[in-house]
Amino acid sequence: MVTDLARSWLTCSAPVAAAQAAGRPLVALESSIIAHGMPYPENVRTAHEVESLIRDAGAEPATIALIGGRIHIGLSNDELELIGRSDRVHKVSRRDLPATLASGGLGATTVAGTMICAALAGIEVFVTGGIGGVHRGAPETFDISADLQELAKTSVAVICAGAKSILDIGLTLEYLETHGVPVLSCEQDNFAAYYTRDSGFRADLRLDDPAAQARFIRTKWDLGLEGGVVLSTPVPVAAAMTFEEIDALTQQALDEATAKGITGKAVTPFLLERITALTDGRSLATNIAIVKHNAEVGVRLALALAHVERGTSAA
Repeated sequence: MVTDLARSWLTCSAPVAAAQAAGRPLVALESSIIAHGMPYPENVRTAHEVESLIRDAGAEPATIALIGGRIHIGLSNDELELIGRSDRVHKVSRRDLPATLASGGLGATTVAGTMICAALAGIEVFVTGGIGGVHRGAPETFDISADLQELAKTSVAVICAGAKSILDIGLTLEYLETHGVPVLSCEQDNFAAYYTRDSGFRADLRLDDPAAQARFIRTKWDLGLEGGVVLSTPVPVAAAMTFEEIDALTQQALDEATAKGITGKAVTPFLLERITALTDGRSLATNIAIVKHNAEVGVRLALALAHVERGTSAA
């Protein structure tokens, strides 16, 4: 349950506050992809382009970050630049929120961290690149992203290009099923695999129409079934990479991470950086295409959800 005390940690930007007052839909965006997922200046430029895309479609973007002991819902140009350029930005998931807020440090929110903050602000739709999941070798390492537990408990719809290809996607989907998290797919039957369009695994349900997606999500929450919904949509064809190429590069980068002793939450940023280098920047272009396409799908869902009243989703 979200309390007034919890909301007291929020600082909403003027555009976000105005949208809330006017009843316009909001779309949450994470900041970890800016701080840890792309190099500067592509990260900041992409952030601005995604925000513009959402505004042009009729909703308000709310990029989320921790600055000066506050949870900022919506960032100014200067704040986006700060998150994108600073080398002092903490990667913030659920366990990191108290420490980063208490210290007043800079924090870029992960999928889990963004879901928590979006829920505090009453935002129902969150657009990201790809969700975290069960890592390869997890039966030995127990390396499972906190994103999955957050999806099980926090009622936010997460639009993504599936799970990152560095993960064990089959086990990730099994974990989500165990915890009752619906996995929807848009534009194809199968769950997406981030850089590649098709993971080879079926989603629970294919729903291409934003209105149908909204009715499904509203029905779930109306029933008191707390927790998120994953909406997977594949990378555009023109930007997609082949499974064989990305799998080989991922394994090479994983071997390098192991050799360097890189573990825990440092693994994903390292892998993304190495894959970008190994592909001479092609994977970065794919990453940017993913985020923009996900934003298009997410803003359509946010607009549709705004027209589905609670308790009337079957009407």
